Amino acid sequence: MKVLVPVKRVVDYNVKVRVKADGTGVDIANVKMSMNPFDEIAVEEAVRLKEKGVASEIVAVSCGVTQCQETLRTAMAIGADRAILVECADELQPLAVAKLLKALVDKEQPGLVILGKQAIDDDCNQTGQMLAALAGLAQATFASKIEVADGFASVTREVDGGLETLKIKLPAVVTTDLRLNEPRYVTLPNIMKAKKKPLEVFKPGDLGVDVAPRIRTLKVSEPPKRGAGIKVPDVATLVAKLKNEAKVI
Repeated sequence: MKVLVPVKRVVDYNVKVRVKADGTGVDIANVKMSMNPFDEIAVEEAVRLKEKGVASEIVAVSCGVTQCQETLRTAMAIGADRAILVECADELQPLAVAKLLKALVDKEQPGLVILGKQAIDDDCNQTGQMLAALAGLAQATFASKIEVADGFASVTREVDGGLETLKIKLPAVVTTDLRLNEPRYVTLPNIMKAKKKPLEVFKPGDLGVDVAPRIRTLKVSEPPKRGAGIKVPDVATLVAKLKNEAKVI
């Protein structure tokens, strides 16, 4: 079974992001970039499926600028067999990415697509669901456990009330949650091996996909700074302030 794993290049989660002075977006100049943590979990799960003998090939995919090749090399260092980059300098919104992935699903015919439930830069949580709808595939989101056997995937997913287990027919799309696994440490020998693994590059036009943005960002701003706290002499004063000033009761 072939497994397709989309990965996204995002600002590293340890970096404190800054909003551009003109409010048009987040400043990513000279900022450390890395693989989206949820996608890293997806790559790790695909590698574990291969180690169990369930998967035969892992294909990592990324859509974006040329530097996304570094992210794909990281995925191959973790254990992906080859990589595909859909190179595009323009802003890619979730629908455009889903259309690109759908074209690659048609081309590669994977038995399973595993990707992170959301990216930490835009928090959209849309690409996996859109891909499943466009490709007409079964889907299971927020997976905390995945078992594949006999042409079906049993996926335990995290919901508000606890855990829910779904059995879906392959091929399917699964999005990963934080508690699915802990990605392995990438060793230097594997990083060197990843440099020799094949990496194909396509343009959106090669796949016949229009990636024009459908949504326009009007303004990006930082959240208001938290005000200083105050001390009150008694409970009556506290209640009065909560009622009259904060207006929360």
